[in-house]
Amino acid sequence: MKDNIYFLTDAHLGSGTDSAQRELDLANFLEAIEDDACTLFLLGDMFDFWFTYRRVVPKGYIRFLGALDHLARSGTEIHYFIGNHDMWLFDYLQSTLGIVMHTQPETLLLQGRTITMGHGDGLDPHDRHYLFLRRMFRCQFNQKLFASVPPSIGMAIADRWSHQSRASHQSGDYSYRGDEQENIYQWCKRHLKEHPCDYYVFGHRHVAVERPISVTASDGSQRNATYVNVGEWISHRHYAILTNGVLQLKEYQGSPLP
Repeated sequence: MKDNIYFLTDAHLGSGTDSAQRELDLANFLEAIEDDACTLFLLGDMFDFWFTYRRVVPKGYIRFLGALDHLARSGTEIHYFIGNHDMWLFDYLQSTLGIVMHTQPETLLLQGRTITMGHGDGLDPHDRHYLFLRRMFRCQFNQKLFASVPPSIGMAIADRWSHQSRASHQSGDYSYRGDEQENIYQWCKRHLKEHPCDYYVFGHRHVAVERPISVTASDGSQRNATYVNVGEWISHRHYAILTNGVLQLKEYQGSPLP
């Protein structure tokens, strides 16, 4: 029966020399969950870069897109949360595959659990540099300017920018810094004070982690939730699965799922 809900994030297809293997693993994973997945949530940055041109489709990703199409036609509902690397997907996946697109965190009731999810970027109100860059990338005028550049040049520029962005991160950037230093975790705490929630599910940090949250709500009551970062699909093959209202972090080993 198709009654499980899956979460994936941060595959960054198109980056690194092993992108083809990552894509093949993703396609195999999607095939493996076809019989039991009622819903799949892709939490952003599945592509290292994407721009939805009017008449041109970026080269590659055939196996991944084909596997998504096959999964959707099998009856699985698919949602995609825009990340910071693929914010220019626009409506491509929606118009071609029927995937539901999201640009902001959403709160949904799933299997009797209230779950707030998203990619995870832009949640720190003090990170003015990044928030400024995101506004620039989301500006329609700037998007039209980029669209006017020939795709071969535009994609080359984007690949160079993405490579420099990854190179700027130290190895320690993708380790958990502790609850007080994690912007997504702190956002979840602020959100929980105002809104009851059972799970917070995000990506962006490239670290698979599960942490409890306990706060005193605005009305004086005690609220508890669980923060889950699904991790990534680069060095590891992380995913999360919701079964009978219980969310678990797992790692795909390349064999059929139980």
